[in-house]
Amino acid sequence: MTDDREITFDLKEHIGIFGKDSRGWTRELNKVSWNGGPVKYDIRNWDEEHKRMSKGITLTEDELIALRDLIQEIDLS
Repeated sequence: MTDDREITFDLKEHIGIFGKDSRGWTRELNKVSWNGGPVKYDIRNWDEEHKRMSKGITLTEDELIALRDLIQEIDLS
């Protein structure tokens, strides 16, 4: 069984780029509404035109805050 539903998105706010892959796609943090749902923070790779994207992760504001707190605890020295 396949799921043939079209996935829609509305990129509400581009926050920033923090990486680039070998194809030239950029790894970004954005605010995106998927399939008309609530706006969430979104981390994934995008092509230059923001028409194609890789698999990624979406986070609520509370999840993003928790992730930020975890990252601040990492000793990167």
